[in-house]
Amino acid sequence: MTTDLVSVRYLVDDVQAALDFYTSTLGFTARMNAVPAFADVTRGNLRLLLSGPASSAGRPMPDGTTPGPGGWNRIHLIVEDIDAEVTRLREAGVRFRSDVVTGPGGRQIVFDDPSGNPVEVFQPAT
Repeated sequence: MTTDLVSVRYLVDDVQAALDFYTSTLGFTARMNAVPAFADVTRGNLRLLLSGPASSAGRPMPDGTTPGPGGWNRIHLIVEDIDAEVTRLREAGVRFRSDVVTGPGGRQIVFDDPSGNPVEVFQPAT
């Protein structure tokens, strides 16, 4: 099976809040809305599946472990001007995990979606 989309699933506490955040704040487009259980959004070739506690992805595992949001694995969004993007996101009330970090490949910053899932914006080095 092939597709032009790369899919990532994020577990979220509130599907509507996540849907609003990704579409309004980060420029994703809604493909499917099954709130309160699930939503499907895209940005370029990235398909982000937003799965709430009522979704099949949120059901407990056989050992009783309940899947939940958070961690450090993250989607990585490339931007042309990280300083402008950080300003825009701060004005939108986004909470950052760090300041902008500069490395050999470029500059990055990590912030949380409404459920605590990390998102990175990255400006490649010129």
